[in-house]
Amino acid sequence: MEKQVLTILLAAPRGFCAGVDRAIQIVELALQKYGAPVYVRHEIVHNRYVVDGLRAKGAVFVEELDEIPDDGQPVVFSAHGVPKSVPDAARQRQMFFIDATCPLVSKVHREAERHHKNGRQIILIGHKGHPEVIGTMGQLPPGAVLLVETLEDVAALGVDDEANLAWCSQTTLSVDDTAAVVDALRARFPEIEGPHKEDICYATTNRQAAVKAIAAESDMLLVLGAPNSSNSNRLAEVARITGCPRAALIERAADIDWALFDGIQTLGLTAGASAPDILVEEVIDSCRARFDVRVEEVRITEENVIFKVPRVLAA
Repeated sequence: MEKQVLTILLAAPRGFCAGVDRAIQIVELALQKYGAPVYVRHEIVHNRYVVDGLRAKGAVFVEELDEIPDDGQPVVFSAHGVPKSVPDAARQRQMFFIDATCPLVSKVHREAERHHKNGRQIILIGHKGHPEVIGTMGQLPPGAVLLVETLEDVAALGVDDEANLAWCSQTTLSVDDTAAVVDALRARFPEIEGPHKEDICYATTNRQAAVKAIAAESDMLLVLGAPNSSNSNRLAEVARITGCPRAALIERAADIDWALFDGIQTLGLTAGASAPDILVEEVIDSCRARFDVRVEEVRITEENVIFKVPRVLAA
């Protein structure tokens, strides 16, 4: 029987960003240099395939430092960043730790510290409970950072001094949603200070723009990423809002419900910043087993950002 033609619009950029690539390199280089085990506090990045691969090489993932024995082996802090209390506790135990926090997350931390030093209360736009938000709020004393997520949160916000405020944001948010929240903050607090440079990272912005470029042309759109990955969830949201209501987040090709492909002629495909390209190829191969597949990459920009690994691992 002749296979139905399926056009796959492949969004680019997609997949790993420089911060994720650096974090994974840090764990792999630590394993090479110091041997197993290398302990990692929290998932190094939000992707089960990546985490399982590193676990197979000797990485041991924990949620808190008290799960780690005093064996002198390295402890890596995840790409999402950690509150200051975490490295403080590691120093007290004389642990050898390596910080894999994405440099763009660290930039937000430094901004928050600068505003606090200048006497401003900080309003952080982000998702409650996300590791990056916990890490950013944990850079400063309790009460110094207020969290908002929605326009309703802005309307209900109580601040210490309207003339001494600054805002910053989680790096993996929806560009459009965040812009609306920033507009609401500026309307309510005209003197509020913003970051010198956009907090939402280049990779988040680029991947959302690439999804917008293919959403309206796609009968269905799949985002490869983890359910707890903020940037991956935002990609699915952006697709639904900008022309493809049938957008879904999946972890692997095995998660695809092929019954939903009835009548689908054009499939949009992308991957969150923590998802390796091998998972994209896996989906394309699964589609080829069922359809006559034509792949068209839709590239909106080139990315050439590289972040250096810590000096202790560079030698």
